[in-house]
Amino acid sequence: MSLRVAICITTHNRRAEMERTLAQIAVLAPPPDEIVIVADGCTDGTADFVRERNPDAKLIIHEQGRGSIPSRDEMAHVTMCEVFLSLDDDSYPIEPDAIARIRGLFEKNARLAVAAFPQRTDEYPETLTATDFGGAKFVGSYANSSAAIRTSVFKSLGGYPDFFFHAYEEPDFALRCVNAGWQVRSEPCVTVRHHFTTLQRNEIRTHQRHARNELWSVLLRCPMPQLLAVAPLRVWRQFGYACKRGWSWVWREPRWWWQCLGGLSRCLRERRALPWPRYRAWMGLVRTPHNDTARWDRDFNPA
Repeated sequence: MSLRVAICITTHNRRAEMERTLAQIAVLAPPPDEIVIVADGCTDGTADFVRERNPDAKLIIHEQGRGSIPSRDEMAHVTMCEVFLSLDDDSYPIEPDAIARIRGLFEKNARLAVAAFPQRTDEYPETLTATDFGGAKFVGSYANSSAAIRTSVFKSLGGYPDFFFHAYEEPDFALRCVNAGWQVRSEPCVTVRHHFTTLQRNEIRTHQRHARNELWSVLLRCPMPQLLAVAPLRVWRQFGYACKRGWSWVWREPRWWWQCLGGLSRCLRERRALPWPRYRAWMGLVRTPHNDTARWDRDFNPA
């Protein structure tokens, strides 16, 4: 029996984007085996639209917004499919047979946990006309707007940390995947069109959440004594990025420091330090993806 593939989308007050995305999903052949949608605190009629136009979709409604990460985690736990394609409400596969390609990809590679697909996105205009996204390779992170994930691995590794709310859940999960011997790969067999609307996006807020969650991930996963060097380095790097963006960013930087302190006790309570050799190898993979299977096996294969 072939693997079943679901499409999972979380949305917050972007009905027009959802309409376009669902229209594009409707032309996929074969269609996904399941569509799961979270309307996360929507007040713009998104839930009513989904009920009317896509009555077969599994719709989850959060009256109060819980954030993209808890929403994605919930969808992964309710889907009945072996693989789910994670999308934003403004992203969708370009190839009509994308579902068949994803199914074949995971059937062919039993060690594959996450397949990250290249995006044609308005965020980076050069990608809209790119003719070559490179070959397949091992990576240390991915984007939830264009990635397929093996459901059993997601559940067995504990899913996403719900208290992150938004941002940095992908590298944190990729780290846990490779530590357990599961592959995270960039696969150009499918491409995703990501319109990357600015609606409901705030660049400084996203930066601060990313920086806060990155440090929380270090506290959760990085072993001692290396933690004492890695944590300050991450804080300094994020501060350096804020400095490059100007004084209006710098004076707001302490906000995420205080937010980070608010989650410190939980991070320490849930801390599960990983072996330093694999943590270090993962950091290298984030910086420099590669397609050397022997090297990956030396770094991460438990066997």
